[in-house]
Amino acid sequence: MIATQLPINNFLQAPNVQFVIPVYQRNYDWSTSECHKLLDDIIDVAKEQSGSHFIGSIVFIHEGAYSTREVKELVIIDGQQRLTTINILYVALYRFSKETNQEHEAEKLYNMFLTNQYVQNESSKLKLKQTDTNSLAFKAIMNATEKEFDAYSNVIENFNYFKSKINESNFQSILDGLRKLIFVEISLERDKDDPQRIFESLNSTGLDLSQSDLIRNYILMDLPPKQQDKVYNQIWNPIEENAKDIQKQKSLVSEYIRDYLTLKKKKIPKKSKVYEEFKKMYQDKDEAYQQELENIKSFSVHYKKLANPQTVKNDNIRKELNYISRLEINVAFPFLLQVFEDADNGIISDDILIKILKLIQSYTWRRFIVGLPTNALNKVFMTLYSEIDTEDYYESVVLALYKKRGSGKFPNNQEVKTALKDKDLYNIQTKNRSYMFELLENFNNKEYVDTSNPNISIEHIFPQNSNPDWSNSLSQEDFFMFKERYLNTIANLTLSGNNGALSNKSFSAKKVMNNNNDEQGYQFSRLWLNSFLNTVDEWSIENYEKRFELIYSRFLKIWEYPDIELPEEEEKGSEVNIFEAGNPTGKKLDYFIFEDTKFDESAISIMYSEVVKSLLLKNPKLLIENQDIIKISKNEKDFRSPSQIANGYQIEFNIDSKTKFNYLKKLLTLYDLEDELIIKYSDNNPISFKANRHVVRNKYWKRVLNKLENTHLFENVNPTKDHWLSTGAGTAGVAYTMVITKSLARIELTLGSSSKERNKRYFKKLLSHKDEIENRFENQLEWEELPDNKMSRIKFEIDHVNLFNEDSWDEMDKFFVENIPKFEYAFITYLCQLK
Repeated sequence: MIATQLPINNFLQAPNVQFVIPVYQRNYDWSTSECHKLLDDIIDVAKEQSGSHFIGSIVFIHEGAYSTREVKELVIIDGQQRLTTINILYVALYRFSKETNQEHEAEKLYNMFLTNQYVQNESSKLKLKQTDTNSLAFKAIMNATEKEFDAYSNVIENFNYFKSKINESNFQSILDGLRKLIFVEISLERDKDDPQRIFESLNSTGLDLSQSDLIRNYILMDLPPKQQDKVYNQIWNPIEENAKDIQKQKSLVSEYIRDYLTLKKKKIPKKSKVYEEFKKMYQDKDEAYQQELENIKSFSVHYKKLANPQTVKNDNIRKELNYISRLEINVAFPFLLQVFEDADNGIISDDILIKILKLIQSYTWRRFIVGLPTNALNKVFMTLYSEIDTEDYYESVVLALYKKRGSGKFPNNQEVKTALKDKDLYNIQTKNRSYMFELLENFNNKEYVDTSNPNISIEHIFPQNSNPDWSNSLSQEDFFMFKERYLNTIANLTLSGNNGALSNKSFSAKKVMNNNNDEQGYQFSRLWLNSFLNTVDEWSIENYEKRFELIYSRFLKIWEYPDIELPEEEEKGSEVNIFEAGNPTGKKLDYFIFEDTKFDESAISIMYSEVVKSLLLKNPKLLIENQDIIKISKNEKDFRSPSQIANGYQIEFNIDSKTKFNYLKKLLTLYDLEDELIIKYSDNNPISFKANRHVVRNKYWKRVLNKLENTHLFENVNPTKDHWLSTGAGTAGVAYTMVITKSLARIELTLGSSSKERNKRYFKKLLSHKDEIENRFENQLEWEELPDNKMSRIKFEIDHVNLFNEDSWDEMDKFFVENIPKFEYAFITYLCQLK
């Protein structure tokens, strides 16, 4: 790295140099306010007899002394906003000199600052080389065709501003001021300096780069220019196009990457730390990293659906996504990204997908009615996909949500009924209120009612400002209950297209109103919400109760509670807050979640150490000053069995699990983190063979993996709770997979890359060798292209075995042990040809 201070003009007028703005740079976004300040500074410094004006630094990468190009390309990695703006100002000065017949000055400006005069290659002619629309806009102002440029461009806006400010009296002053601008030139040589690290240090303060800007730079910056263009066009630009709010034209890339990382790591990055987490996860830019970039691009297609439901073709899926969007259930996006990917791969049908979308609404809307905290949903959806059993997909999602306890619970019908009766549902956010009334009104309606119609409004049956007729017609007790308790509750609210007309009139007047034959009254309404009101002659607490029961019954059909019985063994292993957990003595954990991070640890002692360590690092002073809760010291002699947690501090390790729990509860209360530690006990008792499918699968995988022979496949694969195991086939996106269920055992070649086009191409290439492959395997295979899905597969299976019947295990073992080596041999030659 070489840093030099010099005048900006010396930099700009260097011969045969091109300033390249790379694709990973954010757009040119200086506005006329920044241009106004720069121009004032230039004119002010021109008036001074001596001195100069410092404009900051410009950092660029060059190819070193051995470049063979016609021009020397300097790739600008910092300072492009200033550099572009000064070039625009020079164009405005050039155009002014031409229009005022200063031909010599115009020629000098054109050849010294704006173009490489003697370069032959047209693409190297302009000194400033931009990308996309900025490049077109800059050429337009150079050629005086900016009025024909249809798209909005800061380049043209700022040119027009400069053009409007330049005149005969200040033209020379601006040129003189430009000569006095100085900057620091920081020159980096490709393959020798680390531009990413330098870029980060330069932008650690001051420059407001988004997390997506930093990630884009990390992906593209260290690539050669041609490779940059390729990766930008094939990977990054599709991500940017998919991850944006189409209606607001707002980028959502940072939010998308955050959700993707949450899905993959089961940990929610802070909004300001998304780039750091991304870089930490993808430090090695190897083949796996390239495949992961493809996956990020692939999943962005699903994010587009979540962020812009209007783009979804399936009417029913679009409708449910619209509801989720309106309720702003964005916390579910990490989970839904993988669910939509599974739908794309044919693992679930559209019907199951729709049921899941409805389930999420039921879960979140019931929680809203009961008043449970929304921040608990982050942890729920962060790990929800890990609890899915793809063999019983929807049922496992239902079971996972049903098992939630504490702040993450799924409110049951009785809890909803109690809350719904008394909850103020009038003074809630408009989006929530309109969602509720739309679904209540249109449930099972043959004719859809557009409740968002501006002519339809919320009507209080017992009015907010009642007239004397109400106090005269109601008992004192009923009048008090309506006014003080039930005024804004669901059973006293309805929809009306005549809210202004009905106003605070008596119920009997509201019911039959027909002024000017406009049929304003309830008895003329076609809305379901008014159907009961047409059947009663008074609005009393008794009729209020009846209407509430009707609405409550409809509510339960729309926002259903899972119809499921929790198995005994599942009950023992429910996810609970540590404050609600039972006695831990003699128990192990399945996992624990602390502050949005999931730890797959079974020992309570490890959880204890990890949590205390986190609290110490979070606020050491608070922990050390509260020795009455837990003893912490750097002196090992203070403990019987010291355990070092962090920074040399020790705690006592030789205490029982119950005491560890008590310490943790006190510490969490001290730190105001009572909701941040969730645990799931593991059932250590002997389990009947049919009791827990996860245990059975794990047990079988351990058994069969130890028996495989004559193959290196699955050597580095560990047993899991899933009904499938996969291992790489040597080609990105292609895997060998074993499948076990209650009705079959299967081997398959899974073509499951992020690209549907690539999967189908691979499938057709392999299919062209079908006879040779089956001859090598010595049996016929099932070839499933699955044209409507992203993935394809080729499989061989037996269908008369049952994983949950131990009598089948010997036959299943024999099937896998005999056929996996043959399956690998059948494909290995042809898989090599796919690369």
